[in-house]
Amino acid sequence: PLRDDQSAARTGGWGASLLQAERVQEWVWVHVMFLLVMDAVEDPFRALDAELDRYALGRTANFILVDVHGEATSEKQSVGHYCDGRVSAVLGSHSHVPTADGWVLPGGTAYQTDVGMCGDYDNVIGMEKEIAGQRFGRTMPGERLGPAEGEGTLCGAVVETDDRTGLARSIRPIRLGGRLTSAT
Repeated sequence: PLRDDQSAARTGGWGASLLQAERVQEWVWVHVMFLLVMDAVEDPFRALDAELDRYALGRTANFILVDVHGEATSEKQSVGHYCDGRVSAVLGSHSHVPTADGWVLPGGTAYQTDVGMCGDYDNVIGMEKEIAGQRFGRTMPGERLGPAEGEGTLCGAVVETDDRTGLARSIRPIRLGGRLTSAT
């Protein structure tokens, strides 16, 4: 299974994977976790450098996606700029709420701070809203959070790339079904 690159060696799985798809000859998915509000993980920039030395855009892969699992927008933005021109896309995850900042960075990397979750949005980041709301007024944890069970929304992004370079031409959001305004 794909895990964050920094802990994959000790927890099993891979932090990056070379995949083959019908419309994209070879693509790489690199998953990194960031430090703020997360358990201790190794330096994500060092992990990125190691994977990007191993998989080079245009040489080893036609498309490289960096999935940034982090809490702070600033952490995710720093990865976007750090990887600009070396990967096709940097897409954030973890905060559950899709952001409206998808753009192609100056070096040709598509970027979005968070593509959002796939699930019910009539809740608090995927959990039952009544229980989550009760927890915010306490210093001690309350009842265990349960998952929301309403109609789900599929969230993500579509990145169009240049066939020759693997760099992004455009990025657009996808939101299908559920309660959020659709985007296709």
